[in-house]
Amino acid sequence: MKKKPIILGIETSCDETAVSIIKDTGDHIPKILANVVSSQDKVHKKYGGVVPELAARSHLEKIDIITKKVLKISKIKISQIDAVAATAGPGLIVCLSVGFNFAKALAAALGKPLIAVNHLEGHALSPKLQTKLKYPYLLLLISGGHTQYLSVNGLGRYKRLGTTIDDALGEAFDKTAKILGIRFPGGPKIEIYAKKGNPNRYPLPKPIFNRGGCNLSFAGLKTAIVKVSRTLKTKQDKYDLAASFQKTILEILFKKTKLAINEFKKINKGNQFIIAGGVASNNKIREVLKKVSCDYEMHAIFPNKEFCTDNAAMIAIAGLEKFKKGNFDNLDFSVKPRWPLDPKAAFLKGAGVKL
Repeated sequence: MKKKPIILGIETSCDETAVSIIKDTGDHIPKILANVVSSQDKVHKKYGGVVPELAARSHLEKIDIITKKVLKISKIKISQIDAVAATAGPGLIVCLSVGFNFAKALAAALGKPLIAVNHLEGHALSPKLQTKLKYPYLLLLISGGHTQYLSVNGLGRYKRLGTTIDDALGEAFDKTAKILGIRFPGGPKIEIYAKKGNPNRYPLPKPIFNRGGCNLSFAGLKTAIVKVSRTLKTKQDKYDLAASFQKTILEILFKKTKLAINEFKKINKGNQFIIAGGVASNNKIREVLKKVSCDYEMHAIFPNKEFCTDNAAMIAIAGLEKFKKGNFDNLDFSVKPRWPLDPKAAFLKGAGVKL
């Protein structure tokens, strides 16, 4: 009987040091043998955001320890690994280099294939850890660094339908949290604040709401939050602003997702809609996107919350898909701080962007 591949995945694109081991099961969902994520929240908390040099140093300190831990949990010997998959971009170059160089050394020592994984492709394929996906499908990737709608036409085949022209949605959440005095990482806590507030108290702008197709913009919303924050006097004011911010985001996503679905249906017949990335953990966002999916006869699929935020299981599943197709990389492969899923898509960031 042919041996089922075992893949070691490594993720160090930002401030999570993560290692995972998964095993192929043929036609069934791959089995996660071990999945460990080491957060650096305590390292960066006093700075209010990720400090790249400190993040890289923490990765260096932990990567070997965590790799040994997943081997112990999985009861797999290092010699049983069939390939080493690691995030090679996009991300912070000093952080990417730690994990990817470690993967190179490991692959070389074992004499096993090295697989460079696009972090965004890991998010795109993360639902494969729990369910079957059928190409093509619509993807909304919402994270701290990226916000875009894509048509996923196959492994490595992406067509961007819309993107943020400035800030990512996750960044808007994090900056709003910081303005409200919520300690880092604050983005996920916005939802908690919003539950206690009046979502109709503060009218906030919705940039390019009525133009630009399914492209998005959040910079103007952030500026409005700063202005309103200067008038806040009580804790309830903060709750109300958080609720108003979240309501505005939900309205933007509802409309832009309708447009994205229409664009997707013009070129494809698929009906699966994948929502991935850290912001996909927000329960209110899940509710709204499920509703718009139902309205347009799309099947909304969210990864389990543990696979929404950065993790190595999603890197391992992307590595497994590439392994099956024999897509391996040479040891001289360099990390890519910027690595778009759709290389043909126009760069839509910065002043003077025309929509």
